[in-house]
Amino acid sequence: MNKKIAGLFTSVIGLSILLAGCSLKGEQAVDEVDVPQDTTYVDELEKNALDPGAAEAPAEGETPAEGDAPAEGEEEQPEEGAKEGESATAKRQLFLMDANGMVVPMTFELPQTNEVAKETLEYLVKDGPVTDMLPNGFQAVLPAGTTINGIDAQEDGTLIVDFSKEFNEYEAASEKKILESITYTLTQFENVKNVAIRVEGQELAKMPVDGTPIGKSYSRADGINLMDNGITTVNSQSVTLYFPAEAVDGTPYEVPVTERMNSNAENDYEEIVNALIDGPAMDSNLSNVFNTGSALASEPTLKDGILNLEFNTEVLSNVDEAAITDQLMETLVMSLTELEEVEAVSVKVEGVEEVFNEHGEAYAEPVSREQYVPAEKL
Repeated sequence: MNKKIAGLFTSVIGLSILLAGCSLKGEQAVDEVDVPQDTTYVDELEKNALDPGAAEAPAEGETPAEGDAPAEGEEEQPEEGAKEGESATAKRQLFLMDANGMVVPMTFELPQTNEVAKETLEYLVKDGPVTDMLPNGFQAVLPAGTTINGIDAQEDGTLIVDFSKEFNEYEAASEKKILESITYTLTQFENVKNVAIRVEGQELAKMPVDGTPIGKSYSRADGINLMDNGITTVNSQSVTLYFPAEAVDGTPYEVPVTERMNSNAENDYEEIVNALIDGPAMDSNLSNVFNTGSALASEPTLKDGILNLEFNTEVLSNVDEAAITDQLMETLVMSLTELEEVEAVSVKVEGVEEVFNEHGEAYAEPVSREQYVPAEKL
């Protein structure tokens, strides 16, 4: 055996002895530290705060390992209890107050939990978890410190919410906005139709500060951002229309407003579309998305939940490309699908074979509300 081979052989033996010693020392160290079974690790607490539904308790006699990574060439496995490819968050709407004092829907990615309604309401509390997520000029509506004591879902679609006493600590001017925000935020869920309110277990028939009537429950039929257009309640009905506005940074968003509309109109759908074409009140800080001269070319028809609309060419933002603005389509769909019987809207233009959006994509199928609003059940 030459000297080089002998030296290499000696080094290998020495390294093996060293590794064996470290291994024995490591095993002895583990034996000497008795880790409590109920120990909660800081990393796990942070994870739970971001995603309460994603935490998994360690198996009996097992402690969480920090920084475990899959072996080389091995794919990382999804967490136990979560399906592969399933997101830890879900898109939900929060009805917040904008800079003009209007209650408006904003969509956020919120953590998935087993208490969807409760958690969503918590994001309506001032100085709560929504604070760092708020767009410039927007604010939450529920008084700071308000907590949700409990939520009870009824078979008739009513959701009873029990708030803490801090719920009563608001200014009278905010009362209707608070009621509208709660109602519209909770009725975004398909199986919630009405909302009833309790404070510390006491049922409210009216709001506690300015006395706004609630009755047995409140629903979207009671309206949001009510506008007085001069039409009396006799022979009229409430409709909710969506008009665009711009945030402080220029980002567009849709604002729902409830107006009175003549109930003796020959075609209610035509009446609603004409109201959208006429646009919002001049002093409302809202925009009209329709070009001057836009009009329906034929009477709207409803078939199998699809409302069919045909406009003249003035509705097009680009005649050569047969395009209409995305905001116009959103305004139409959001407004008309507030009606329970309307599931989607199909838009055609007279003399035009196919209509396209701003990105050159054809509206080959009717557009449903789900394109703009996340659909979820509790």
